[in-house]
Amino acid sequence: MLTISAGFDAGNIDVISAERADDIQLAIRADNQSDFLQWFYYRVQGCETHDLTMRLVNADQAAYEDGWPGYEAVASYDRQYWFRVPTRYEEGELVIEHTPEQNSIYYAYFAPYSYERHLDLLGWASQSPLCRNHLLGLTLDGRDLDLLHISATDAPTCKIWIMARQHPGETMAEWLVEGLLERLLDDQDSLSLQLLEQAEFYIVPNMNPDGSVRGHLRTNAAGVNLNREWQTPALEHSPEVYYVREAMQQTGVDLLLDIHGDEALPCNFIAGQDGVPTVSDEVLQAEHQFRADLMAVNPDFQIERGYAPDQFGEETMTIASNWIGDHFGCPAMTLEMPFKDFDLKPDPAQGWSPERSIKLGQSLLYPVARWLHNRNLTPDSE
Repeated sequence: MLTISAGFDAGNIDVISAERADDIQLAIRADNQSDFLQWFYYRVQGCETHDLTMRLVNADQAAYEDGWPGYEAVASYDRQYWFRVPTRYEEGELVIEHTPEQNSIYYAYFAPYSYERHLDLLGWASQSPLCRNHLLGLTLDGRDLDLLHISATDAPTCKIWIMARQHPGETMAEWLVEGLLERLLDDQDSLSLQLLEQAEFYIVPNMNPDGSVRGHLRTNAAGVNLNREWQTPALEHSPEVYYVREAMQQTGVDLLLDIHGDEALPCNFIAGQDGVPTVSDEVLQAEHQFRADLMAVNPDFQIERGYAPDQFGEETMTIASNWIGDHFGCPAMTLEMPFKDFDLKPDPAQGWSPERSIKLGQSLLYPVARWLHNRNLTPDSE
């Protein structure tokens, strides 16, 4: 007998019909108090050797319908290794076809990053003498909003802020932060040690723990898109942004990286402040150089595709990187990774994956080091 469930951390699916393995009908639940939907994550049991055809019947109501063409869902037996399975978008439905080799299997929009793993990451990082965990405040659901402060000097010359998962369904963002932290806290890594002689890092691995646990795509517990709250955050509906912004006011910001995932574009890219009318040529040049330096060290990054400077219109200054860059007069960039595969370097088995997200996070230290060098703060990292 087939059973389908989503009653676990980040689970999201409603079962319409599961009587026939070749015609399972499912629906993605929208974020609470919101019309956003796209994230799904569910378990199928009693399915070994069954030819499953699963139809997500409301895929045409997704927040980003153009994210479906060319997309393949991920699956896992052990929730550790995630692989792609045949998927197609037709007549408004996302159709997943797969024959499991075991009796229990999970399917998801992208490899989940669980709240337990998030807590483990905080605990692991806090064991380093370089790292201190600060509680910024509580979310609407009463969860901790944590900040990791990483420093090896009493006289840092710049403040680097990195945050991830304003949009909780973009789990690749926290996979990237995991990789960055692994390298930054490695006391045998000379580049990390060199960076920490000059700079201090403020890292928020998960800006939206409520949405993450609830199985949301894009919003917090109140159905608010945090990445449109940066001009006027409020404790009543966007405390996550309010607390982080207050902390930034206390420390200052010299460089910001905001980590995200993009539903439609099959590539990694950075969106800077090109559409901000008040941005200086000096800041734009620093952002353009950062992109070039990242592409030089990691072939999984490219600079030909990305967002148009005017893409967000009247919302431009409500977005984190634009508000922070304008307020602090600093380079502030949004790094986007794909839900699909990276089409220039495809991986038929996994597509874009947690493993490659981790590697991209580790490689970010190179352009950060070059940026520091260009500010005459460190020797040439080469």
